[in-house]
Amino acid sequence: MAKAPEELGPVGESVPSLFMERVQANPGKEAFRVPNPDDSWRSVTWQEFYDDVEKLAAGLLSLGLELEQRVGIASNTRFEWVEADFAVMMSGGATTTVYPSTNTDDVVYILLDSNTRMIFAEDDTQVAKLRESRDQLPNVIKVIVFDGTTDGDWVISMDDLRALGTEFLAANPNSVKERAEEVKSDNLATLIYTSGTTGRPKGVELTHGNWAYEGAAMRDLNLFTADDMHFLWLPLAHSFGKVLMMAQLSIGFPTAVDGRLTKIVENLPVVKPTMVAMVPRLLEKIYIKVAEGAHAEGGAKAKMFDWAFKIGNEATAKEVAGEKVGGGLAFKRNIANKLVFPKVRERMGGNIRYFISGSAALSKDIATWFYTAGMPVLEGYGLTETSAASSVMRPNNVRFGSFQPLPGTEMMIAGDGEILIRGGGIMRGYRNLPEANAEVFPGDGWFASGDIGEIDEKGRVRITDRKKDLVKTSGGKYIAPSAIESQFKAVCGLAGNMVVHANDRNFASALITLDPDAAAAWAAEHGKAGAAMADIAKDPEMRKEIQASIDELNSKLNKWETIKKFEILDRDFTVEEGELTPSLKVKRKVVEEKNRDILDAMYS
Repeated sequence: MAKAPEELGPVGESVPSLFMERVQANPGKEAFRVPNPDDSWRSVTWQEFYDDVEKLAAGLLSLGLELEQRVGIASNTRFEWVEADFAVMMSGGATTTVYPSTNTDDVVYILLDSNTRMIFAEDDTQVAKLRESRDQLPNVIKVIVFDGTTDGDWVISMDDLRALGTEFLAANPNSVKERAEEVKSDNLATLIYTSGTTGRPKGVELTHGNWAYEGAAMRDLNLFTADDMHFLWLPLAHSFGKVLMMAQLSIGFPTAVDGRLTKIVENLPVVKPTMVAMVPRLLEKIYIKVAEGAHAEGGAKAKMFDWAFKIGNEATAKEVAGEKVGGGLAFKRNIANKLVFPKVRERMGGNIRYFISGSAALSKDIATWFYTAGMPVLEGYGLTETSAASSVMRPNNVRFGSFQPLPGTEMMIAGDGEILIRGGGIMRGYRNLPEANAEVFPGDGWFASGDIGEIDEKGRVRITDRKKDLVKTSGGKYIAPSAIESQFKAVCGLAGNMVVHANDRNFASALITLDPDAAAAWAAEHGKAGAAMADIAKDPEMRKEIQASIDELNSKLNKWETIKKFEILDRDFTVEEGELTPSLKVKRKVVEEKNRDILDAMYS
């Protein structure tokens, strides 16, 4: 049976209504922090942000944008992405998100299927995809480029759009506010095409009501306050990033925006955020870098680091189990808290209250390490189809790998173990896909998640695997690859990714990639600095180390789950090569097809 949902407070009508309320309440308060070209930062108040968004929205109206018409954004995360998105919603349009890594064929498919009328493009690379396909995109009437070459006609700049808006507002001063007031909760706000791990992407229709619900639910969690500082790097083409923008509107905290992956670690000590949303792979990388840095110093410092986390992890295990931490253990942890953990926190700015993790499973070992260091990772669960956030771990009810439904959301387990979800975040439906909608909406407002899970006596939900990702060996045993892969990356600091292969085979095998940074450091330590990744992957010493990690992994698995054979690939998976989704999930079938000969050879 489904547990009654937590009570939810007032929910706004639309994103524009929430936006205008926030500006009215805090016009002079910092809303955003934006990097300058010289890597210094500038602040933008809510009023300054609104004034610019209004001009851009008016520019869209001057181009004829109508209610719910789609406007694309093809860009990495940056402040202009946020401005464009708010301008689209304030002018009554709906944002079609396009990952900048999307290939030209899929860009054409998305823009045609969505009937997108205009599109914001980050640079000449994105514009080139549109130019070469212009004859296939007759409905795209205008391209607005953030940084790139314009032609004064089909491709214009952001400043050109602002000029159009300024002129339009002079003649129609209330046009944007009047259009914003027309937007209702059931109007389309965002169209996100799930990259998926197979097949054509599906367009997920998310309404203003969905986003208003997410903002209200985040507010009612009482985890964040207006005094928090949020650092946003997540791809805004993904729903996870958008949820935190809605939390910002509802709560009023400022957000520093910089989507450059190479700048994340560098930015943290500068911005000093109190909360950062992460994907598990980046948390794993942070853990590896900090641990490697401590061990590189050697001697007493390395021993102190290891001792502190050994003691701290013991205390964490007791706390999570609901037991009191006292006596000698409490005394020792206090020493670790004074001598070691503050230095770890300082690496991330020193102010982190929470990391928020989503999009994939986080290993228990990594979650424990961050909790011990004083930076708890609040694991969340949801899908694009549920506006990203359906549940999150509560700091006062910790169980690693589990989460509780957001206020106003219900979850239940179907007869076959599938998690069903009902609440304000559920999508309007898949665009132009009635059969797919029939499959995921079993009735009575429930959405079928496709995930297998369980709910404990405290109402905490735990995912055990994807319904369609379970594989069956030729011996009839079921294996959950993602669970094994997550455990492996926690025990092997050298690994980039692992893909477990077992379907219709008589045992489980694995394809393993090396993390480029970790592999380079390993090579330097072994007198092979500068060695090519292909050579490192073939190195007998490297294979021996990976085998040791496989042995450790296998010791924790059932006999039929153990990895009998593995191969180390000569490069890590990438989004550009099609092996990862933009949210860094492995496309299992793509990887298996690309490496079919290697896999077959392990079973010959």
